[in-house]
Amino acid sequence: MKLIIGNKNYSSWSLRGWLAVKQSGLHFEELTVPIMGEEWDRLKHDMGEVQPSSGKVPILWDGETVVWDSLAILEYLADKVGRARFWPKEEPARGMARAMVAEMHSGYQSLRRELPMNIRRRVELPGISDATRHDIVRILGLWAEARARHGSAGPYLFGTFGAADIFYAPVVTRFVTYGIGVPGFAQTYMDAILQHDWMREWSASAEDEEWVIEQFEMVR
Repeated sequence: MKLIIGNKNYSSWSLRGWLAVKQSGLHFEELTVPIMGEEWDRLKHDMGEVQPSSGKVPILWDGETVVWDSLAILEYLADKVGRARFWPKEEPARGMARAMVAEMHSGYQSLRRELPMNIRRRVELPGISDATRHDIVRILGLWAEARARHGSAGPYLFGTFGAADIFYAPVVTRFVTYGIGVPGFAQTYMDAILQHDWMREWSASAEDEEWVIEQFEMVR
């Protein structure tokens, strides 16, 4: 398998796809293509014949199968290795995890726009919009409910590391980048995510990247 990702410092969707493949336990080759560079334009052109929604990362190649979109990649891998590797076994927990992942996949547009992922930076914001504050409160509420109802088996949202953690991992990095204050339970969860071996590996690579995308560095 080959996984095509964008810049590790900026690409939240790439992080999700990469964590999903790591969670699968399957061997894969990682190909990083800087977003908005010449290689990126060439990739989008080359992908046009096999990916109708070309120009997005991550992209997973598995033989003749091409899967784009991080949630589609996660579900494809879950079919290959067993869904219990990604989703809680108990039905109530699994239902909540699926809903949380779907909400992250399609929602929180204000947070995404106002607080773009930038692992290397630390920014002191003068304030955030009401819409972004609403997104943050919603996320913290979901984290609290997942941990209280289903998280007794370990430090992650549903006890053991899984799909929900994969999808909320970029939010954890955003909260750190922009100094978002969180309650104690959320800080404990964030620490568990940040200390995960795969997150440490990804963050170290992001720190070492030389590429800079100016529009993502303009947040003050």
